[in-house]
Amino acid sequence: APAVTVSTHGAIAAAFTVCEQHVTTPTTFADSVGIGHYSMDLHRTTRGDYGRYGTTIPFQIPLGALLPQRMENLLPAAKNIGTTHLSNGCYRLHPVEWNIGESAGALVAFALARRLTPRAVHANAEHRRDFQQELQRDGVPLAWPDPLPK
Repeated sequence: APAVTVSTHGAIAAAFTVCEQHVTTPTTFADSVGIGHYSMDLHRTTRGDYGRYGTTIPFQIPLGALLPQRMENLLPAAKNIGTTHLSNGCYRLHPVEWNIGESAGALVAFALARRLTPRAVHANAEHRRDFQQELQRDGVPLAWPDPLPK
């Protein structure tokens, strides 16, 4: 497998894009690599849009949002995953970014140890499950408890 680079700059066109409905209605991702929860914190834009907050529910981080559509040797490692402007408002917060970075680094190590590409890990249910189990052993929660603690 080729070397893989992780980047914290520049959003990607991802294999999967997280949209507003994924953070405002219950959505479960079979390829989860972590969790997060924060309001859609939208900042003022150069077009004159005013900043505001949008309510969200606890969400998961799908592995597909970390995989570029075309590149095989580059992974986002922060808020530069596949999101829309709205969903980026809650995925860009530090705790979620840190989880994304940790998962991207773990994916690189997992893929290299097995001579796979990150895309091959995602595409194969057995590889994906093994990777998720490794994340969980390392203390990365992949889903929120049900019911949520009050």
